[in-house]
Amino acid sequence: MWAVAALFFLLQADFTSEGMKALEEGKYELAVQAFSKAISADAKDYFAHFNLAMAYTLLHRDAEASVEYRKTLEIKPGLYEAELNGGIVLLRQQNPAEALPLFDDAARQRPQEYRPRYYLAEAQLQTGDYAGAEASYKLALGLDPKSAGSNLGMAQALVQQGRIGESDPYFRQAAVLEPKYREYLLQLAGLYEKASQMTEAIAIYREFPENPAAQARMGELLLESQKFEEAVPRLEEAFGKDQSQSNRTALASAYVFTRKLDKALPLLQQAVAAEPANYDLNMMYARALRDKRQFPAAAREFYAAAKLKPTEPKPWTELGDMLYMSGEFGQALGAFEQAAKTGDASAGNWFLRAIILDKLRQMKPAKAAYEQFLALSQGKNPDQEFQARQRVRILQRELDKR
Repeated sequence: MWAVAALFFLLQADFTSEGMKALEEGKYELAVQAFSKAISADAKDYFAHFNLAMAYTLLHRDAEASVEYRKTLEIKPGLYEAELNGGIVLLRQQNPAEALPLFDDAARQRPQEYRPRYYLAEAQLQTGDYAGAEASYKLALGLDPKSAGSNLGMAQALVQQGRIGESDPYFRQAAVLEPKYREYLLQLAGLYEKASQMTEAIAIYREFPENPAAQARMGELLLESQKFEEAVPRLEEAFGKDQSQSNRTALASAYVFTRKLDKALPLLQQAVAAEPANYDLNMMYARALRDKRQFPAAAREFYAAAKLKPTEPKPWTELGDMLYMSGEFGQALGAFEQAAKTGDASAGNWFLRAIILDKLRQMKPAKAAYEQFLALSQGKNPDQEFQARQRVRILQRELDKR
């Protein structure tokens, strides 16, 4: 009996030795085989279970690794290495809730070690305990202030608590320590935008001159901030690198706002051709043509916009203006009447209708339109009111002669 026991022990020792040698040489499949045999020889050998888990971990066979780490901890509760490695594997499996108590105990056992504290923070962040994650990242950074991961994690924990400004230096430090994290600054810029902190967002986008999307977005924000001249070169550069519809439209808008209409018009023509059903683009193009005094062309674009939104009074009103300027009085009157039907009951609408009716020698409707204008204007448009009163008297005398 004693001889058999001794032989059993020697076999188990041989399997363990083979497994350790295979691990050291990076022969992880051989290690799996050796430690599996050691476990077959003694199912309670926590050392063999732990090293089998390590071999599975290095092979990225995480499900099998988790089973072996659990078995290790059943046999040897609180084993620090099994808690730490087992928790990391669970994080890789996107199971932070189960990893959390393992990291918590590992960090309690070794409070001066960075890794358990960092991974505890990661698990807290992923389970929504943002205040807990903040506290853990703070401790982790105390142990290793040059950790890019902890700086990034701290930034994200602060963001989740709505403390965007406080997150800024952590995002930046993470980017300094690890260049691949620099892209997270664009995430920060987006957060500043959502918080209506456009100056801060623009400042970040300035840091990405090589990124066409960032430059385009910066140009758009400069437009929204009414910094039109500053927006133009940014948007020109972005469009030069990426002639997308969004970049084309943004640059055209910048040209319109800076009165560079000769540059805006060809871009707007292309933009409208690409999106003929885009009401706002049609209106922008029409107004640019109007401002270049290309009235017939502007009228066509206003009409296109009116067809897209037939119940919107504005394109009908602007169409009426263009037709009037083109001398198409009858059509202009129809456009102003359509504007009135869709909700433009303004004094200006009645005044223009009155003028057109007057030009068309429709005296009675013209007089009524002037009177309606006067009733609505009430001293707000003194020059037009003077003209209207004069025409009402003249039209009345002509009507009286009939």
